[in-house]
Amino acid sequence: MTCTKTTIIEKISEENDLTPSQAKDTIETLLEIIKSTLVSGEDMMISGFGKFQVNEKAQRKGRNPATGKSMLLGKRRVVTFKCAGKLRDKINGTTE
Repeated sequence: MTCTKTTIIEKISEENDLTPSQAKDTIETLLEIIKSTLVSGEDMMISGFGKFQVNEKAQRKGRNPATGKSMLLGKRRVVTFKCAGKLRDKINGTTE
């Protein structure tokens, strides 16, 4: 099952006695905080969940798969996620 934003809003609304509109506003605010933090180049650490980190990728040689021609791919920033130990243990069923 894929967990969509709508699914999250419904669950938050049900479990916290909020209207769907209030739950949506809460989720949208959280996502905006995460996005603005990452855009500014800072890492986002959510205790017990994990860390979103912005990494720089250097310029590199690549190949156009359609034509086979070599090309130069520009440097770019990517977001990576590292799972917190508590979440990893829960996923693997090793929590005590």
